[in-house]
Amino acid sequence: MNALELIGVRKHFGGHAALSGLDLQVEAGRIVCLLGASGSGKTTLLRIVAGLESPDDGTVRIAGLTVAAPGQAPLAPERRGLGMVFQDYALWPHLSALDNVALPLRARSQPRAAEQALDMLRRVGLEAQRDRRPHELSGGQQQRVALARALAVRPRLLLCDEPLSNLDAGLREELRDLIGGVVREHGLSALYITHDHREAFALGDQVGILDAGVLRQIDAPRRLLASPCDEQVARFVHAPGPWTLRRAHATLRAPWGPLPPESAGRGGDGARLYLPGAALRAADGPAREGERMVTAQVLRCVATPRGAELQVTLHGVALRVISPAWHAPGDPVDLYLDLRQALIYDDAPAAQRACNDQPETEKQI
Repeated sequence: MNALELIGVRKHFGGHAALSGLDLQVEAGRIVCLLGASGSGKTTLLRIVAGLESPDDGTVRIAGLTVAAPGQAPLAPERRGLGMVFQDYALWPHLSALDNVALPLRARSQPRAAEQALDMLRRVGLEAQRDRRPHELSGGQQQRVALARALAVRPRLLLCDEPLSNLDAGLREELRDLIGGVVREHGLSALYITHDHREAFALGDQVGILDAGVLRQIDAPRRLLASPCDEQVARFVHAPGPWTLRRAHATLRAPWGPLPPESAGRGGDGARLYLPGAALRAADGPAREGERMVTAQVLRCVATPRGAELQVTLHGVALRVISPAWHAPGDPVDLYLDLRQALIYDDAPAAQRACNDQPETEKQI
């Protein structure tokens, strides 16, 4: 049984289509992250699942229970068996951390509410802060309390609406890992909304790209990065490109030379080439099978814990690559490209696979 199923969900505000016939499934025990820019429909989708908005059309099911459908009164939010974690924490200011977590348990007449709440605070590392009120906690600690409160009721589905966006980068990574660990430990399912690519790809069993109310692609993280279904998704996941291709007889040529023969049938004259990030690296040793060396020009060099991050330009396209060596602006730098991974897009619909397929979820590693 799916933890969540949306079928043909539509929502309009005035003349604006916030969601356009959206289909989505969240498998039980999985975390699905939805990425999208502001106005893409992420929050509207979450509010419909939560019961805070009603769809104009379409069906919503949570753990097999139909909570919204044409001709049916939507099920109230409190009856949907959800846990929710928001960007602004939404804690009761006059209650202690322990009482904030215990409140929904007491509302359900749980006989051991305080004990269960304390156990959940322990799991998020806040047992020692149980008696503190929200104003006595840091932002990260407040979000831990909000997470503990959402998980304490063992929800059918956890909904997260950009819960880490108010936190600094280091704390975001720590809490991202905590959310993933606790959700998987309890065998829960989650729909996680974010605009942060790193967050989505690190946390999700599947990652979906939502654009103008349309779910353009949803896939396991590695497959989404390696095979964006169209040019718009390629740009959204920051695949370097585009370079314009030219056809010379049976060969496709990039600005630096011909592509491998197997690329010949994948696009026509004027097609656009992108490369997955994994297909590009600094030439700091011998080439691997299938790689071709090209020369780019350094625009900027920035020190990072992983090495020097080079901002370079390659035939008019700006991109970033990690190098073990420092380079000054204007220096030439050699790169290796694995052109077997080339992403080629043209205007022929047959050249692109359907973006709305939901392939089998990649196993967590």
